[in-house]
Order: sequence, then structure tokens, then C-alpha cells
Amino acid sequence: MKTFTIQPYSHEHQQGVIDLILPIQQNEFGVPVTIEDQPDLLTIPYFYQKNKGNFWVAISNNELVGSIGLIDIGHHSAAIRKMFVRADFRGKEIGLGQALLEKATNWCIANGITAIYLGTVEQLKAAQRFYEKNKFHKIAAEELPPYFPRMKVDTHFYERRLSIE
Repeated sequence: MKTFTIQPYSHEHQQGVIDLILPIQQNEFGVPVTIEDQPDLLTIPYFYQKNKGNFWVAISNNELVGSIGLIDIGHHSAAIRKMFVRADFRGKEIGLGQALLEKATNWCIANGITAIYLGTVEQLKAAQRFYEKNKFHKIAAEELPPYFPRMKVDTHFYERRLSIE
């Protein structure tokens, strides 16, 4: 049984995050992005961990095996970015993707965020099904709020409304 812990990002995780994300983007899914295209990966505390945003990593046996970023985009809204799970930790049997998404969602609820948005690419079919199973609804690009920080590679967009108790 694979076990993991989820914790907020700290500087010692920077190379692990890069080493997780770039090969998944480039090799597994053929998305033509480089580290230069993603300066947020070099400045995670300044880009994600401000206002009501955050960034979490999943660690197993001292290796970084997952990540999820949450950007506070104002208007009681947040954007999910950089949700990645290493191939051998994917699937509902292990539950890492679910645990990462729940960590971010619970953070949103605790911080008064009522809408979560995200963009993804055509190739990530399993990710799209995963988001839809987790109450995200596909929306057209034109339906995105003007304050959503759109990535040029993204072609599919999702929204989830949260009820705050």
C-alpha cells in the first residue's frame, strides 16, 4: 500500500516540483511547455502562497509524488493550477489526486472562496473525467470570469461553485 502525506510547499520542494511536473507535461502528454514558460514554478511562494492562495505537495518515502496550486484571483474565487500526480500514484485505489483536490477545496471553504476555476488541455482526458466526478462543470472559454488567469495552452475549462456554511 502506497502512503503519502500532504503538506504546504516550502523552498526545499522546488526542484521536486519541477522534476514532477515537467516530465508529465512533456513526455506523458506531449504538451510543449518548458520551465521558461512556467516562471510560477520558480516563485511558488510569491505566486501561489499569498492572500487566500496556497500550494501543496504530496510526499511519499521522501519523494515528491504530487502537487496542487491554488491562486487567489479575487472576487471570492480561486484558480487551480499545477495539479499533478506521479503515474505510479494515480488512480482511486491510492487516492492521491482526490486527497490533493479535497485539501484545496477544504482550504477554499475555510477561506470564504465560493468559486473554483481551472483550465486543462485536450490530452488530459482522465483529468477531465476526474474533475467532472468532483462536481466541476465544463464551461466555455467565454464563460470564464475576466479575472481568471488563462494559460495559452488550455483548451478546456471548468468551474465549481462552493457553498459556504
